[in-house]
Amino acid sequence: MTRNVKISLAAVGAFAIVVAALLFATRPSGPESAPATQQVAAGDAKLNNAPNASVTMIEYMDFECPACAQLHPVVDQLVQQYGDRVQFVVRYFPLPMHPNGEPAALAAEAANQQGRFPDMSAKLFETQQAWAGQQGAEQTFRGYAEELGLDMAAYDAAVAAPATAEKVKADTRAGAEAGVSGTPTFFVNGEQLNPQSVQDITDALDRALGQ
Repeated sequence: MTRNVKISLAAVGAFAIVVAALLFATRPSGPESAPATQQVAAGDAKLNNAPNASVTMIEYMDFECPACAQLHPVVDQLVQQYGDRVQFVVRYFPLPMHPNGEPAALAAEAANQQGRFPDMSAKLFETQQAWAGQQGAEQTFRGYAEELGLDMAAYDAAVAAPATAEKVKADTRAGAEAGVSGTPTFFVNGEQLNPQSVQDITDALDRALGQ
């Protein structure tokens, strides 16, 4: 790991301890093994654009999951630090216990279709406490789309489109088939991680990069 990665992650050290405690708060015991590879599709939501990256990290997330929100700043930090060496991919995995998890995923996917997934993802996590468990969240998410300057006709059409809902379901099925049982769950080059801390994630990325 480069020195600047270590320094920047050290700046969130106390936060990482909290994350470590929350990381499996919504995940029951499940398989630790996974298929050797997971194919990344062109339409998958991505946090960065790294077409030549030698390493891919896939995160299965639920926007209403507290642990996912807690980890969001750390993942954002990793995206910045690893740059074009790692492609960061997101798959939707709304949990049944979270009533607004699926509507949030639809909103994020609608933004993804306009190339604005990172912005909508950040907005959803930063405001999670305002809408989690609340009625009328769909209108709240639409308001976020307006704030981001999205094409609202296209956004509304995408949220209502069966294909968007199917994308969310397809991600969830892919996760379940790979052994995902809760969020967040990470895969690095197809290998499921079982991290107890942020350091475990960076160590896995560094190993995959051959550092």
